[in-house]
Amino acid sequence: MTTDEPVRVFILDDHAVVREGLAAIISRQQGMTVVGQAGSGREAIEMIEHDDPDVLIVDLRLPDTTGIEVIRAIRRRRPEVRLIVLSVYAGEEEIAEAIEAGAQAYLLKDVTPSELAHAIRTVMRGKSYVPATIASRLADRLTSPDLTSRETDVLRLMVDGKSKKEIASELRVGEATVKTHVANVMSKLGVRNRVEAVIAALERGIVHRWK
Repeated sequence: MTTDEPVRVFILDDHAVVREGLAAIISRQQGMTVVGQAGSGREAIEMIEHDDPDVLIVDLRLPDTTGIEVIRAIRRRRPEVRLIVLSVYAGEEEIAEAIEAGAQAYLLKDVTPSELAHAIRTVMRGKSYVPATIASRLADRLTSPDLTSRETDVLRLMVDGKSKKEIASELRVGEATVKTHVANVMSKLGVRNRVEAVIAALERGIVHRWK
């Protein structure tokens, strides 16, 4: 791409009204054009092969997969494409997972048109763009103890409303073991009870109700 050519942007979001709104915003920006839109991950991966975008704006929640899987697929197939997450999810786990998968920017859907344009221009210069609020979330994650895979399993079942007995049955362990895991989870999350643990799990993106 030469400096005279507009930045080619592709929009992936499962809501048509969001896609159209983003397209209108981007089309008004000098030096930018929207080359394609898709409502599902599979559709986007196929279309990107011939639409040849410079930047992909991707939502995390999609009907057929997740934005994280799309990012990974694009990184494998078209590593030169810049990837911007635009999501309603502000949990540190989602943010970290997206960046680890290969996203160069992470924005929330209340972003202003000017900040969105700035993020696109920033990633086109080969740099990352992470707003201060998002960076703060990542910093919080770095100072929080990691849950083990089994503790995460227990937490996910807690979010589903399972009792200790039901969790023990599903994981095929004793109730005493589950009690220990629950105590460890609450300690690591810095919460006082199961309700707070569930709220923290959803707010931080450790567990999703939509998965």
